[in-house]
Amino acid sequence: MAFEPQDQTVLRTGERTQAREIDQGLRAYMLKVYNYMASGLVLTGIVALLTASSETMVQIIFGTPLQWVVMLAPLAFVLVMSFGIHKMKASTAQMLFWAFATVMGLSMASIFLVFTGTSIARVFFITAGTFAGMSLYGYTTKRDLSGMGSFLMMGLIGVIIAMVVNIFLASSALQMAISVVGVLVFVGLTAYDTQRIKSLYNEFDSAEVATKKAINGALNLYLDFINLFIMLLQLFGQSRE
Repeated sequence: MAFEPQDQTVLRTGERTQAREIDQGLRAYMLKVYNYMASGLVLTGIVALLTASSETMVQIIFGTPLQWVVMLAPLAFVLVMSFGIHKMKASTAQMLFWAFATVMGLSMASIFLVFTGTSIARVFFITAGTFAGMSLYGYTTKRDLSGMGSFLMMGLIGVIIAMVVNIFLASSALQMAISVVGVLVFVGLTAYDTQRIKSLYNEFDSAEVATKKAINGALNLYLDFINLFIMLLQLFGQSRE
């Protein structure tokens, strides 16, 4: 059965309308991801600055074994959210995300004790520009970046192992190498994760599911940003000493 010209016109119009609706829904979804991520970074920054400004808090956290709890707690939050977010309510995921950002702020307070405020601000803006460019690339590129995933994960594992080894070696040369490789890894992960988060969008998701996807996506981009910032700070940060 052949379609009449007017039938084909109706079909094309319907397809264009559906495409516009999907595009608008995708933009709203990605905006939600970026808003969660940015809010988490702001919360982390505020907590870190306030903590570093208080001698009492600095002594309580970094002058006692509590520092190990503060340092390891973010990892526990990441594991719980990464593997359990599908089983929890969106409200619970939100609460955990804000708690994670707060604990990260306590942990990140140490950078204000090691590096000057000027160099921290400078590296932050470098990180923000680099992250924005790579995330935009991941969002707009037509190239499939999924093949980069396994390569980047191997690089990440290598960086983590090298960091653990360097705790005992305390080698400045190795630390520089770790930072350089780390920057490359997290620059790549920013683009890869952005494309992956975009691909997970489904216009038929319920509000509950969409929110959990947005929070999980925000967590991944938050980690990319923070780790990229730390690696760049190791390279370009100016020590207080």
